[in-house]
Amino acid sequence: MQTKLHQWAVSDADLRFDDLFNLVCHPDFLTVAWERVVGNKGARTPGVDRVVPWFISEPVEVAAFLGGTRELLRSREFVPLPVRERKIPKSGQPGKFRRLGIPTARDRLVQAALVLVLEPIFEADFKPVSYGFRPRRRAQDAIAEIHYYGTGSRSYEWVFEADIAACFDELAHSAVLDRLRRRVGDKRVISLVKSFLKAGVMPEAGQYQGTVAGTPQGGIVSPLLANIALSALDEHFVAKDDHGTRWRREVHRKQGGAFYRIVRYADDFVILVKGSREQTDALWDEVSQVLAPLGLRLSESKTRVCHFTEGFDFLGFHIKRRRRKGTSTWTVYTYPSKKALLSVTAKVWTLTNRVKAASLDELLKQLNPILWGWCAYFRHGVSKATFGYLDTFAWRRVSEWLRKRHPGMTWKEMYRRFLTGRPGNRPQEKGTVMFDAATVEVTRYRWRANNIPSPWKTQPAQ
Repeated sequence: MQTKLHQWAVSDADLRFDDLFNLVCHPDFLTVAWERVVGNKGARTPGVDRVVPWFISEPVEVAAFLGGTRELLRSREFVPLPVRERKIPKSGQPGKFRRLGIPTARDRLVQAALVLVLEPIFEADFKPVSYGFRPRRRAQDAIAEIHYYGTGSRSYEWVFEADIAACFDELAHSAVLDRLRRRVGDKRVISLVKSFLKAGVMPEAGQYQGTVAGTPQGGIVSPLLANIALSALDEHFVAKDDHGTRWRREVHRKQGGAFYRIVRYADDFVILVKGSREQTDALWDEVSQVLAPLGLRLSESKTRVCHFTEGFDFLGFHIKRRRRKGTSTWTVYTYPSKKALLSVTAKVWTLTNRVKAASLDELLKQLNPILWGWCAYFRHGVSKATFGYLDTFAWRRVSEWLRKRHPGMTWKEMYRRFLTGRPGNRPQEKGTVMFDAATVEVTRYRWRANNIPSPWKTQPAQ
């Protein structure tokens, strides 16, 4: 059914879907939605109802839960509960927190069903320049696109590095619903989405707060709604840079016009400019005008204009154009940013600062996924030296942890008992060896352009 929805949306850009609510209530959609909910990392975290989705596991319990939800939806008695607020410290920003909203188990189920129905429709409209929270797209695609347009004959020179202030907190509900109505004619679905937007928040202090704007981070449907709203940015700059033919593009260049390429990942985006500094500075007003109807604004302290040779941070990478060693060729290099490195070393330090950990085996089982996950993300950048530094840092921290846990132990005895992993005297216990970050292979991630496959077939609908 998702394939048909996507095909119909692709074949007719003006088509509005009128009978979607019955799909949201359909047992098959609810079953798949529940599988996504319990397969999510947050399945063990309860909402304000204190119901943990992970614990609803018996077939009889699942059937009763899904059946009850379906009846509430069909009778129009379903009312979302407020999300439970949880504040997460922002990495590298002491005293600042990111607000997450944790929905109840039933609300998560309905949100997941909504995503299953709406995502194939709106994926037909989304531009290829956005990568965040979209199927089969990832951050590395966004970095690869920047690398492509900053290298060779394309050589975009200026970068408008943008930051939207409190995007998920200030996004106007009216803007989300207006853009949703372009494709959805079923008022019951619109009403359901609106009820989630207006559900409110239950802060940690325990006093209910209504929501007049924003879509809380943490909800399953929130990234899709944010993409639907922020696609206005994509549409604006894709249209701005569309000159029809190569001849018209060349005329535009000779007349002193600039070329623009937006690369967006959720609420983080940069605009690459092939033109002058003045034309790039003019984007301050232009972007602000596009964001204003969405209830959003640029952060003046974090938004800036820079040249490619100055470098900038995006999605954890530091991106900079520099001369290739031994040649006169200029190319773009992507390194792990200092902020990203400080973030992972802080996690390693925190883990190895707990002297009361059960054993070296337990410590390594917590440490290895952190090291592997970080290296897997950055292995497509210029990261070999950074991986070596991270490995040395982790090795020293684990060694210091062992010395604190076993005071008086000599280095010779430590090498004999614990630093037995090979090669390189890796910390090891009960067959668990510390992950060797220095051995991770670094490879170039090629830009896939418009060749990213869709999860749904693209044959014409019957």
